[in-house]
Amino acid sequence: MEHLAEKPVKIPENEFIEDSLQLLKAATEKGIVLRIMGALAIRLHSDHSEECKDIFTRLNRLGEGRSAYTDLDLAAYSKQNKMIKEFMEKDRGYEPRRMLNACFGDRRMAFSNTRKGYGIDIFFDKLEFSHDVYWGKDPGKDRLELDCPTLNLSDLVLEKIQIHQINFKDIVDLNVLFMFHDVHDTVEEEHINGKYVARILSDDWGFWYDATNNLKKAMDAAKKFLEEGRITQMDFENVQERIQKLLGYIDSEPKTKNWNKRAEKGIRRPWYREVEEIYR
Repeated sequence: MEHLAEKPVKIPENEFIEDSLQLLKAATEKGIVLRIMGALAIRLHSDHSEECKDIFTRLNRLGEGRSAYTDLDLAAYSKQNKMIKEFMEKDRGYEPRRMLNACFGDRRMAFSNTRKGYGIDIFFDKLEFSHDVYWGKDPGKDRLELDCPTLNLSDLVLEKIQIHQINFKDIVDLNVLFMFHDVHDTVEEEHINGKYVARILSDDWGFWYDATNNLKKAMDAAKKFLEEGRITQMDFENVQERIQKLLGYIDSEPKTKNWNKRAEKGIRRPWYREVEEIYR
């Protein structure tokens, strides 16, 4: 995901993880729905595996000897906007990024944990970067309720494959997702719902184009990681097999009129949003 700042957190990773979970626990007690996104969500989903505990380090997600995590990214509902603002500022004592919040507070808010030196980004109703990833607007009824304390696995995949200019850390995230989670066509807690991902991409040619290219880049990276001895043969085979399975769902999903109409123009016209233009 594209961040306001790509600096690793300075506190120990275990402390960052505990802070994040305590924040969500306190929010839940207030009736506020927050879900963790990004690399931390992927780590929490895969934490049942001992191998996952050091996978980001072995793959040098943010570089040798650096923490795997940057800011804390959270998904939320815009209907709870005022509750969240009060909770973050008054209850938790975080410093708001006033300019960004004033301009874009209906879509996104940002805060700083100045005591521990990391930022918190909260996205409302959807992730809005190269392409849109929606989770809905209604507390208690929409996609944030599919999992806790993180965004569900299918939306985590969409979060990563929507990036037009995907970078190394997001390629690593995709590899970890498919290393530890299989792809199925139903809603299951620890499986990626390939049918849902395919349905989203079947209505948006631009999203489909970037997503399928990114999945293929993730497979190429897995081969390199294997050659470098950073992952096992089984890890490599899991990534290859599961991404191929997801691509199969995507290929077989009937495309909509919107998809076919946009496909006629192809890459002759821009098919993604320029991220640099957002939130500046």
